[in-house]
Amino acid sequence: MILRLPRASLCVAAILTAGVTMNASAQADALTAVQVLREGGCGGLMPIAAPLHHSLLLDQAAEQWAHGSSLSAAVQSGGYSADITAGLRISDSDADVISTLRRASCRTVSKREFEDIGIYRRGANNWLIFSSRYALPGQAQALAARALELVNQIRASGSRCGRRSFAPTAPVTLSTTLASVAFGHAADMAAHDYFEHEDLSGHSPAQRVRAVGYQEKLVGENIAYGPKSIDEVVQGWLDSPDHCENIMDPRFAQMGIAFAPGQHSRRGLYWVQVLAAPRASTS
Repeated sequence: MILRLPRASLCVAAILTAGVTMNASAQADALTAVQVLREGGCGGLMPIAAPLHHSLLLDQAAEQWAHGSSLSAAVQSGGYSADITAGLRISDSDADVISTLRRASCRTVSKREFEDIGIYRRGANNWLIFSSRYALPGQAQALAARALELVNQIRASGSRCGRRSFAPTAPVTLSTTLASVAFGHAADMAAHDYFEHEDLSGHSPAQRVRAVGYQEKLVGENIAYGPKSIDEVVQGWLDSPDHCENIMDPRFAQMGIAFAPGQHSRRGLYWVQVLAAPRASTS
């Protein structure tokens, strides 16, 4: 079931999955090249970095990226909760992968923040995805805790959302799964300079949640662009009837929230809040 989706307030998006058909030897050659460059500091040009973990989820994402999905949508659709992500496409023979990466992509290959890698090869083309998993450490954890506090305060006291009045209702809890979905959409909007509930692949909201394994009865999403603090963004949603109704809906039991900074003409923050009613216990 999909909740109402008022313009610029609710969203949930579909995600596709696909099998991995990469040739194992080609995969190993590209992976070996990356590991050699990281362990050697890209020939002394960059600091030495730890080897990457080969992720089958990112292999799947690399294949989807190769077949036309956006990079962020491909990563999210495979169920990988990405914090930071970069992609490289190189076209060369296997013997020249190391020299190609050293010549053009040392900074990406050697980035210490990356933990995992996925690879897909078709013909002479290699698609490489570098990433690390989304978590809620430090500032992000504090932000999520503050958002939860604000949301549950208003749910506990009841609220009027436009013409509708809502009685006090039960609190929601934080879900790391919903937080990763929220971050995926925020990052995609930030990377591609758009602000919509439907992503650039035409996916609808609830499918995005389902694609990461969350079994839902109901899903809603609030989005915002511009606020610089969690207090500001939550208050803005409460001041908007449709957004407020999502926050006050007694059927919702869990939420995730995330933001991503704009990367192109828009330099503000993109915010996404995902609310859901799970069918069963879901973390």
